[in-house]
Amino acid sequence: MDKAEARAQALAARDAVHDPARAQAAQARLRAMLHVHRGRPLAGYLPMRSEVDAQPVMAEMAGHGPVGVPVTPKLGLPLTFRLWTPDTPLVEGKYGTQWPADGPDVEPHVLIVPLVAFDRAGNRLGYGGGFYDRTLAALRALRPTLAIGYAFAAQELPDLPLEPTDQPLDAIVTEVETLRFR
Repeated sequence: MDKAEARAQALAARDAVHDPARAQAAQARLRAMLHVHRGRPLAGYLPMRSEVDAQPVMAEMAGHGPVGVPVTPKLGLPLTFRLWTPDTPLVEGKYGTQWPADGPDVEPHVLIVPLVAFDRAGNRLGYGGGFYDRTLAALRALRPTLAIGYAFAAQELPDLPLEPTDQPLDAIVTEVETLRFR
């Protein structure tokens, strides 16, 4: 399967299972995973389309330490993260994203990473821009950085088409289970 086929299959599966009950179950698992990381700089994301929503958990974490969300740069560059709270005014970004209108940057030690598809080895498939791969490589060159993939269980594929630049995840959290790899 090539990347386009894998993305199409995983996105269709995600669309088919997206609902509030599944999202709440995933949030409970994410909350449990992040509990031991309270106070550490964290980056999450603001969901697009049918992505599973991490915002309730991010809001809780913001009470204990800085939480950032990605600011999408030009293609070929890593993401930066801007400080976020549930009350932060947002602006429309690139590719259907949103981010805080202004505020300081956050350099995360823990990332909640959205994904299109994942496998049981801790690999992920994104939308194809390579933003998270470049970002994780840059952050991991500075310090150990925990990358937690966040998705619905239906987005799992048995075999992902990978490239040498693809960054592995340390864990994946779904509404069904938490997988740990490193």
